[in-house]
Amino acid sequence: MSFLLCGCPILECVYCLACSRWAWKRCLLTAGHDSENWQVASVVEFEPVPRLCNIILANYDDDNEGSSSGCGIDPHCIIRRKCYKDTKGQCTPYLIYLDHAHNDIVLALRGLNMAKESDYALMWDNKLGKSPYDEGFVHNGLMRAAAWVLDAESDYLSELVVKYPKYTLTFAGHSLGSGVAAMITLLVVQNRDKLKGVDKKRVRCYAMAPARCMSLNLAVKYADDDFLPRTATPLEDIFKSLFCLPCMLCCRCMRDTCVPEERMFRDPRRLYAPGRFYHIVERKPFRCGRFPPVVRTAVPVDGRFEHIVLSCNATSDHAIIWIQKEAQRALELMFEDEPDMEIPLLQKMQRQNTLDMEHKVEHKAALQRAVKLAIPDAFSPSYGTFKESIKIGDGSSVSTNKSWYELIDRLKSNNTSSENQTIS
Repeated sequence: MSFLLCGCPILECVYCLACSRWAWKRCLLTAGHDSENWQVASVVEFEPVPRLCNIILANYDDDNEGSSSGCGIDPHCIIRRKCYKDTKGQCTPYLIYLDHAHNDIVLALRGLNMAKESDYALMWDNKLGKSPYDEGFVHNGLMRAAAWVLDAESDYLSELVVKYPKYTLTFAGHSLGSGVAAMITLLVVQNRDKLKGVDKKRVRCYAMAPARCMSLNLAVKYADDDFLPRTATPLEDIFKSLFCLPCMLCCRCMRDTCVPEERMFRDPRRLYAPGRFYHIVERKPFRCGRFPPVVRTAVPVDGRFEHIVLSCNATSDHAIIWIQKEAQRALELMFEDEPDMEIPLLQKMQRQNTLDMEHKVEHKAALQRAVKLAIPDAFSPSYGTFKESIKIGDGSSVSTNKSWYELIDRLKSNNTSSENQTIS
């Protein structure tokens, strides 16, 4: 009995220390801690972000003219538009915008609509390890939505790619739509023959406040394919924080606080936002209000915003209108620091080439870091583990007249049978 009485204060101290660590992680830690050692982004690489935010914002207009939200794009350049009535709940609304000023063909998808059950169904259509893809795992619902969009629009996109051979092909999205955009890019990059053999260098993806949609090995692998997220906000966690019982939220936060990040990374089924990150830092710890935004960038392996941080600003920071405003403000500050970027085109091209070289070096370092963390299949193509294109397990090729759904299902079934053979 005396042992139990003496042990109670010790248990209370341990519990208080655990609660204090939880409070620090959830209430005082900011996302800026994860990106504090990243390099500062340049004008050249960040310039498209505010412009693409404006195009995404046009999906939120009820007048179908792309003008009521003040997004400042030319409504006559919206050459195709699909609303919820057209998508039938298979995907979030999207539009195709022909940006002649920047030589860009843009397919932009809107984010989650909290009044639409179909969006929630799309978001929750996933289980750990449900959808294997290209030696990794992807979000099942987002991948199916991407296949639906490509089945509907690949012929039209192929015509545009041929008609405008010098234009880039950009897939952009916000929140839930960013996950679909990432999945579309993944499919297009791996199956370029279905879009008239579009050059890989022409395909880009910008994901604003991206949803987690692919395993870490894929997220790092495709970082050199112009996947450009803004920040890794777990979409499911945001809405759990809003709608679930406080006790459930507390249990989830306590669990995530106590699980080491390296242990999380070793789970091949855990999903992440893909590619290079551009984190807009506008708050500092122990200070009130917003500060002049600074954009930091990296291809992170660890330090990928893994922990939920409870904040009254979570939903406002997630909104596309705030992302657009802060991105535009950050870009203006960049121009003030680099005024010469507006003058010579040759200098801009030289700086872009230098930037590409730096990104390749950083990408290689990220792959090496992934190997050290023992992340499954975390190797670059030069190591011989990642495939340059999808290979079907029975050695046959994919016919270009098959639908995107059939392509995914066939690859999925072959991956599953391959895993079963390995296990046996």
